Amino acid sequence: MTPSAALTFQDVTPQDEAALLAMARAFHAEDGHALSAAGERAVRAVCAGDAMARAWFLCEGGVRVGYAVLSLGFSIEHGGRDGFIDDLYLLPQARGRGLGRAAIDSLERIAAGHGVQALHLEVESNNARAAALYHRRGYRGTGRGLMSKRLAP
Repeated sequence: MTPSAALTFQDVTPQDEAALLAMARAFHAEDGHALSAAGERAVRAVCAGDAMARAWFLCEGGVRVGYAVLSLGFSIEHGGRDGFIDDLYLLPQARGRGLGRAAIDSLERIAAGHGVQALHLEVESNNARAAALYHRRGYRGTGRGLMSKRLAP
């Protein structure tokens, strides 16, 4: 899929596990929370083809400059299938050129093609640049707080 002349999506395969783990570790470290052992298992599951998530490397000129993960779920409130942009990461040197915008636009088209009614994402409270991008793309706070409980280590 080519959302713009500059950005292409490359499917992640089982052979890409080490490369995706390296990028996921960098992303999570930059966000201030190291990738946990459970997170590493999740990356491996995505690479292996877990049915609830898809992952791609984001490429510019054939070079991997980031990655994206789209997970699928279900929501009564939103009318059925919903999705979550679980991870969206661009290497620091790839930022500021519209690649994030192109990635989001493509992820929205992919999600819509899977029947997703609503697409969600999270942003760290100290990441004003990402929050501004998401806001420009039409994402809004819900007025609710996300709450989580880990059921497995």
